[in-house]
Amino acid sequence: MSIFSTQEQLKDIKKILSGYIRLPFSGENIPGAIMEAVLAKVQDGEVLNTYDFVDVISKESHCGWQVKSTKEDTPVTWKRAKLPNQDDLIKDSRKDKKGAQALGDAIIDFCNNHAVHSFERYDLSEIGYCRLIIHDSGQITYFEKLLCVRDKPAIFDKTDFLWSWSSPKNSMKKEQLPALHGIHKPSKDKWWAWHGLGENQLHFSGEKAWWPKQSDSHAITFARPSENEKISLERFFEFLLELDNPA
Repeated sequence: MSIFSTQEQLKDIKKILSGYIRLPFSGENIPGAIMEAVLAKVQDGEVLNTYDFVDVISKESHCGWQVKSTKEDTPVTWKRAKLPNQDDLIKDSRKDKKGAQALGDAIIDFCNNHAVHSFERYDLSEIGYCRLIIHDSGQITYFEKLLCVRDKPAIFDKTDFLWSWSSPKNSMKKEQLPALHGIHKPSKDKWWAWHGLGENQLHFSGEKAWWPKQSDSHAITFARPSENEKISLERFFEFLLELDNPA
């Protein structure tokens, strides 16, 4: 078995998501919980509702998936990365580049170990990444990517990143705390921003490097149903009444 959906399953994902958007109470975004439920449905899996690395698993195929759903320009939160010896690492990281690098390496180790835990806890063979992107253009993209396998569970190589603290920013309301930035050496792009002085959110902008090309067989792109295609509240209420009063 594989973490990848078949072409028929991808069509089902598109059909369900398009139907959800047509509901009168659906907003501009599609919540991650909805995307998790859709994936579990087509993969005959289950949504975990835990803080483990994988959000959905299939016991039969020994596959697990991390699921993300955001608008195109919304930062992806990889996780809240609270490190065991965080205070000491932060203190050392403010002294010199070596300390900052050690803190960044610990963050990458933390991310990789989180995946290892899911492999062991749920007896998985593969872990995939399922991503729903709501584009400003009105298009919607869904794609799947293999992240790691049981024999090679590390997702990221810490030698690929160079870490340093950002400068504090002043906004109209308050000063924004510095974040630890991780630069991807091969591309020279910022991939990570860890807000360890605040709520420990780890933003992962590097996932844009994973976005699919047009020919990707593990991706689908479709037009968002228009407002005129939405089901009215009146029709939705009629549908609910019909459920209680079958013919």
